[in-house]
Amino acid sequence: MSLIEPHGGKLVDREARGAEREHLLRAAVKAPGLTINARAEADLELIATGALSPLEGFMGEGDYLSVLDNRRLANGLVWTIPVTLSATEEERARLKLGDDVALRARDGRLVALLHLAEIYKYDKRREAAAVYRTTEDKHPGVQVLYSQGDYLLGGHVSVVEHPNGHEFKQYRHTPRQLRALFAEKGWRRIVAFQTRNPVHRAHEYIQKCALETVDGLLLHPIVGETKADDIPAPVRLRAYEAILEHYYPLERTVLAVLPAAMRYAGPREAIFHATIRKNHGCSHFIVGRDHAGVGNYYGTYDAQRIFLDFAPEEIGITPMFFDNTFYCRRCDGMASLKTCPHDAEHHVNLSGTKVREMLANGQVPPGEFTRPEVAEVLIEGLRTI
Repeated sequence: MSLIEPHGGKLVDREARGAEREHLLRAAVKAPGLTINARAEADLELIATGALSPLEGFMGEGDYLSVLDNRRLANGLVWTIPVTLSATEEERARLKLGDDVALRARDGRLVALLHLAEIYKYDKRREAAAVYRTTEDKHPGVQVLYSQGDYLLGGHVSVVEHPNGHEFKQYRHTPRQLRALFAEKGWRRIVAFQTRNPVHRAHEYIQKCALETVDGLLLHPIVGETKADDIPAPVRLRAYEAILEHYYPLERTVLAVLPAAMRYAGPREAIFHATIRKNHGCSHFIVGRDHAGVGNYYGTYDAQRIFLDFAPEEIGITPMFFDNTFYCRRCDGMASLKTCPHDAEHHVNLSGTKVREMLANGQVPPGEFTRPEVAEVLIEGLRTI
């Protein structure tokens, strides 16, 4: 039995190497240039390594519109989030179809060449309504969308350098590297856990419930762009190290970072995140309450229900659904409404906002909510922000 196939059947590789890379570096000197934003930087790395297979570049208009309207690529493959590159009117005026466009990171470094195949206009409000279920610019994903240029550029990319490849190098593993590691460990059933927050007791509970049924756990936190009030990635990484060291079976757990940007697109992003983990070789994916949510834009379990809109074989990776979990003082342990018969007055269930306030004030949250080793890391980390 082998690992799960990548989405679309083939793991994409858009990394330029050797003579091809040298040729592209020379060509970039005279090529028209474009400075990309943080989200595009993250998307480029994911495209290059195959994490966004079968995408080989930024979407053309056919795929883009099909994703908005049908949650599928133009060829029918399930895909829920547009992966696009925007340009302003001024930038677009300097480009023509067939150009190799030098894509530069925010610090000016050349990171890729876009083989420009399409230039098209798009409706930002239409995308916001379809992907984020709101056109309000208070939504962080919609804010990013509205700040973009009015044109989209489609075409394959050739990546010559990862924009942020030096960050968290110890935990930065491509889909090929993780697949090789899982094979070496003899794992076939791997469950992935997506997070942009430190692991608290509720997370630990559902991860360990899932781990009872599979060969291994991939703790796969996002380290790309997140909201300003999210806990910074370096602090979160130290918290993950602390909880894994003290409370997890290390031989059955892998910690790796995902250099993706958060969209906060709720249900659509849950499918997107699952697909990315499928490309990394995971057979199962945990979906808890309000996955990739923000504010009150999505229902508590909408991110679970969206999986039911597709046939299981169309997605491939198996979702594992969990209810909201909490510590019950009467049960004297972690539980959910599925397993606990007691009233809410017995439940310890703090909001992320409340916990962040406590940590910022140097207060240790209750042990029923977070492990003391994790709280210590977070308090120390937040002091230095």
